[in-house]
Amino acid sequence: MSLETWIAFFIACWVISLSPGAGAVASMSAGLQYGFRRGYWNAFGLQVALLLQIVIVAAGVGALLATSELAFSLIKGFGVLYLVYLGWKQWQAAPAPLRAENMPHPPRRRAALVLSGFLVNASNPKAIIFILAVLPQFIELQQPQLPQYALMALTMIVVDLLVMAAYTGLAARVLRVLRSPAQQRLLNRTFGGLFMVAAGLLAMVRRTG
Repeated sequence: MSLETWIAFFIACWVISLSPGAGAVASMSAGLQYGFRRGYWNAFGLQVALLLQIVIVAAGVGALLATSELAFSLIKGFGVLYLVYLGWKQWQAAPAPLRAENMPHPPRRRAALVLSGFLVNASNPKAIIFILAVLPQFIELQQPQLPQYALMALTMIVVDLLVMAAYTGLAARVLRVLRSPAQQRLLNRTFGGLFMVAAGLLAMVRRTG
């Protein structure tokens, strides 16, 4: 892959990662609830799913979702239900004074946060279709494809980790200014609503082609 092609792809990665979506909402929600150091584990789960999606596309399996209505609908249905579950859980979260020594609930295990992030990204067939549509545009066919896919995967993951760190850190800083249960309830319901909106948007996605 030439330097010029990589730079174009690098810019595209920033545009893709900065676009608000379920991953950004999940990162902000984790930062709000658990702070940056623990909440950021959610972002690693997002990247595991992203890597899996790139591998699927590189292996050619992504074409199945582009052509099979059933496969697309099954994965999309799971994604919608999971986002609705996350939204309801966030909406129902009980407010409590947020202080470093008095978290609203016991810290969630890191493995659970990684799994949660993984499920958010892995259950979105639109992401696989998008990767299937974008990545091949930057592949130089006269060069070996595996190293190119590996470089693009590394680039996408590093960029997305940086962006999700910003989303998580921004939400985590809110912990320092929250004081009243009413403020916490408003934030919980805001994030719960955002998850519901993401579920609605995913439900409206239609397979093209």
